[in-house]
Amino acid sequence: MNVEESSVQFEAPGRLRHFLTTEGLGRETIVEILDIAESFISVGERRIKKVPLLHGKTVVNLFFEPSTRTRTTFEIAAKRLSADVINLSSARMSTSKGESVLDTVKTLEAMHTDMFVVRDKASGTAHLIARHMPPGVSIINAGDGRHAHPTQAMLDVFTIRQYKNDFEPLSIAITGDILHSRVARSQIHALRQLGVKDIRIIGPATLLPTRIEKLGVRTYYDMDEGVADADVLIMLRVQTERMDGQLLPGPEEYFRYYGLSEKRLKLARPDAIVMHPGPMNRGLEIASGVADGPRSVILSQVTNGIAVRMAIMAKLAGDAHRESHS
Repeated sequence: MNVEESSVQFEAPGRLRHFLTTEGLGRETIVEILDIAESFISVGERRIKKVPLLHGKTVVNLFFEPSTRTRTTFEIAAKRLSADVINLSSARMSTSKGESVLDTVKTLEAMHTDMFVVRDKASGTAHLIARHMPPGVSIINAGDGRHAHPTQAMLDVFTIRQYKNDFEPLSIAITGDILHSRVARSQIHALRQLGVKDIRIIGPATLLPTRIEKLGVRTYYDMDEGVADADVLIMLRVQTERMDGQLLPGPEEYFRYYGLSEKRLKLARPDAIVMHPGPMNRGLEIASGVADGPRSVILSQVTNGIAVRMAIMAKLAGDAHRESHS
């Protein structure tokens, strides 16, 4: 993260104004959010699934790119914090009529919106909006192009912590379409700050970014070698909608070389866990027997997504309140 991006994300050291990227977030801030999320897990188990932390606040889910799963978990998270929630998709927004993204956001901000959750197929949209927001209004990046998906990375590391406790000794293998994956980039930044030294990136050369080793990872073109003795296996969706067909071999060939089968899973450690940010392409990235098997924590990721997104919203609201009274 450059200095400009850092100044946009942080109000002061440790105080978040926006949540735009995991890059440069810092171990203390990441752990603080994970700890807050831990306290919210029990909320989903109550008869009345509400806490009043965002009572009287308005949260707008502003999705210029569709994503039912992410939007729904943000909506549930905000409602469990007692916020008023408005969902807007690109099909229903003025941007489809020619109005700019900033004009749309400023119009909604003039209606006293407190927090925007923004998703867009273009990289940098959340950062652009954040730079034009007045004090007290927070932006959460729910995915922008190939750039970042920080809340997904946070729920992933939260899930890893549930099952593995200490990050530093872990070997974590991330497999698949790294080239188009905003999730992988956000995961790498978060895992590095949490002390993970062995991060492995696995995939065909056509789906791996050039110079990705600069992020502190090791690349593998042979999946059997890459998953050997790994503690955590993260499978990524093959994003066929973002790529030229020449980048990807046929489905059967891809699964043979880079799909997670039950046989290949045996190469990892006996207590290794299997993750996938979803939605899954069964039979392409992962066998159904693995996705639904005893090592899979994929449904835990979905459940944890609500608590983690609650924690990020609560952190932003709390830091904004402290800033206004400092």
